[in-house]
Amino acid sequence: MAEPKISFDDGAAYELLMGKWSQLVGDVFLDWLSLPSGLRWIDVGCGNGAFTQLVVDRFAPAEVQGVDPSSGQLVFARKRSAARLAKFQQGDAMALPFDDHRFDAAVMALVIFFVPEPAKGVAEMVRIVRPGGWVSAYAWDIPGRGFPLAAIQDEMLPFGIVPMRPPHPEVSRMDALLELWESAGLEHLNSREIVVQREFASFEEFWTIGLTGASIGEQIASLTKIDAKLLKERVRLRLPADAQGRITYSARAHAIVGRVPK
Repeated sequence: MAEPKISFDDGAAYELLMGKWSQLVGDVFLDWLSLPSGLRWIDVGCGNGAFTQLVVDRFAPAEVQGVDPSSGQLVFARKRSAARLAKFQQGDAMALPFDDHRFDAAVMALVIFFVPEPAKGVAEMVRIVRPGGWVSAYAWDIPGRGFPLAAIQDEMLPFGIVPMRPPHPEVSRMDALLELWESAGLEHLNSREIVVQREFASFEEFWTIGLTGASIGEQIASLTKIDAKLLKERVRLRLPADAQGRITYSARAHAIVGRVPK
């Protein structure tokens, strides 16, 4: 039986679940990239615009384009303050609707494992970025259990529930990202691991947010009430709270950047 796949179509639900995580890891990623202001950016797989917002706020870009296949996500993105500059449109990461060498910097933020053919997605970014420009990405380390929902996913297995995953979790490994970037002909490669922490006011907050927007809630709803309660308690035991009842959870991503040959 094929694994069920994660999908995000509700921009508001994504913001509650993954928006904060995206901001946390995106801030570290952009600090690391340290690109100049005034560039022309494209956010490939922009989703609800969480990463696009960071680019607009931090880099005074000359242009920002966001492309995503989900119309629901784009509706949310267009309501952000970033939309004063950023333009959002529906599109395919493997066939981007832009001319060659249009941009200075292309990014896939938490996206590359969703692209049906990741190598084609990287090749498209290379095509639309000018010689000397930057092609980059970061992705949750899913094989290494770096995904923000890993604690829940691990405890779903004993109940016969196959956790939802993106189509190509294997490309989030650091060696796989390096191979993709090298195969695309990119130069001056640099990579790093990014670990971020998010604090939840209580386990109940962590649990409620974790079951929002990624179809995990629907999967758990298929259990009997007894099994659902047992699953929840198993996850609770994995995440001890501090004296105030707060939960601190860590997630890990792998990041890479390369330059288009001049």
